[in-house]
Amino acid sequence: MPTRSVAAATYLEAFVLSGVVTVLVTRAYLQATGYPQLGGGGLHIAHVFWGGLLMAAGLGIVLVFLGGGPRTAGAIVGGIGFGLFIDEVGKFVTTGTDYFYAPAAGIIYGAFALLVVLTQAVRGRIRLTPAERTANALDMVLGGLPGGLTDRRRDSVRRLIRGSGPAAEAALAQLLDAMPRREPPPVRFWQRWLAWSRRVVAWLTARRWLVYPVVVYLVVEPTVTVVAVVIDGVTGQLDQQREWGAVLGTSVSALITAVLSVLAALRLRRDRADAFRLFKLALLVDLLFGQIFNFTVNQFGAVSALAVDLFLLGVVTAEHRRLCREAPLAG
Repeated sequence: MPTRSVAAATYLEAFVLSGVVTVLVTRAYLQATGYPQLGGGGLHIAHVFWGGLLMAAGLGIVLVFLGGGPRTAGAIVGGIGFGLFIDEVGKFVTTGTDYFYAPAAGIIYGAFALLVVLTQAVRGRIRLTPAERTANALDMVLGGLPGGLTDRRRDSVRRLIRGSGPAAEAALAQLLDAMPRREPPPVRFWQRWLAWSRRVVAWLTARRWLVYPVVVYLVVEPTVTVVAVVIDGVTGQLDQQREWGAVLGTSVSALITAVLSVLAALRLRRDRADAFRLFKLALLVDLLFGQIFNFTVNQFGAVSALAVDLFLLGVVTAEHRRLCREAPLAG
């Protein structure tokens, strides 16, 4: 069995995030510039071509160089290439190579949603064996051979090899002693901004007062969506919709979300932890299924609704974890 990497989820996250940013930036740029075409004389060099080259370049970086840094760089370059590739999916699934094919936005979202699920599955299920922990520790040490290892990297290596056996621990301890020391790199401006953003999000999601408006929103919003679709169907406005399948999918997802949210609200007094488990399930249904149809109907205008759902998921998850921690103490 191949040896698994302890940082697999981190590399996948870098791949997904760079791909998502690439799609959003590409769409915004093309819309702002009037969708220019590179080429002439019957030729059109689509950006899927550059996407393929960048995916090959990302794979080449991983194949040629050792260490976590090149793997991260390869994941980012490959993610940018995948973003350019998947952005043109409308051309691949239509006979007329239609870049503006409406379901393309939903397909793009679905592809990245699947990658996020895969990333979370990898993060939650990786339990390395002692041999795999030793192999990862060696990889981290050897990756720092050219410039040395920081104290933080040394601590990570020691945590990895703990429990791997006296022989392995002694050998890696000697190897660490032989490695030159390196000062940690200066903090970049984007790292400060990212750390600040994480602190703000963590602070917001931990606010108890924010839980109540979130609960009200989770009950009201999907219910209003279902009612609006029913009204449009009765008044005949729904006949003007081109993507009937996507509208139906959005309605079914909103109905399931509404039912789960109402059930959760009814359980708030009896079992708050189970209630917030249902709220979390309702949001996951919307994120993994409803938003695919939402992107098909509203195209990339659905990004704002997605951002709201992700924020709500953060608040609900934080409250659910708090309640689960308090349950054993209360017992």
